[in-house]
Amino acid sequence: MEISLFTKCLFEFLGTFVLILLGDGVVAGTTLKKTKGENAGWIVVTMAWGFAVMCGVFVAGPYTGAHLNPAVTIGLAAAGLFPWPDVAGYVMAQLLGGFLGAVMVYLYYKDHYDATDDATTKLGTFCTIPAIRNPWRNFFCELVATWLLVFVILTFTTEGETPQVGMGSLGAIPVTYLIMSIGMSLGSATGYAINPARDFPPRLAHALLPIRGKGTSDWAYSWVPICGPLVGALIAALTFMMVF
Repeated sequence: MEISLFTKCLFEFLGTFVLILLGDGVVAGTTLKKTKGENAGWIVVTMAWGFAVMCGVFVAGPYTGAHLNPAVTIGLAAAGLFPWPDVAGYVMAQLLGGFLGAVMVYLYYKDHYDATDDATTKLGTFCTIPAIRNPWRNFFCELVATWLLVFVILTFTTEGETPQVGMGSLGAIPVTYLIMSIGMSLGSATGYAINPARDFPPRLAHALLPIRGKGTSDWAYSWVPICGPLVGALIAALTFMMVF
């Protein structure tokens, strides 16, 4: 039975919501004050982000292949593996899921946001902040990490016919390891957005929510985790077409 575009977009929304709820949730749980997981560290964060993607794949995979990421959707379309007319619907669903996921994290950890004084820590639970601020280097880092993500996803499409192409085409466990590996190996420089829906909608939520002492949403940096992943995905599509 053919799945309607509305149903696909609905599951992209739900999968991305789950991804951001669990992903931003672990950052909040390890950095905000007075949580049980405070100071749990980078390994916990990278592992939990891998599991967050796995859960998003479980939700969306059977219906969409689980893109959960505008860079993945655009990269697949550029490689000729996803119809361009469907891109806008997928991307809008992903952005909305990312926004509401971040809002839910705030509501869940509201008392801990109130207990935390540092504005940068609060911002970091919503979106990425580079370890060393060097925008063009940060852009390069996001480009390379996303290139790896999308290229690996694309290579799995050569293994056989996959009715829905996306992160789910790798399988839930391999994609978990891939995200963990990217986070542990390449994520320390920028916080590895590798996904505009992971950074822009939560940053917007930070700007709109009545967070006590939240400070700036750092819009001056926001182009990096949007443009870096998108350019990386397009280069991955070009690389895939050249190689395969």
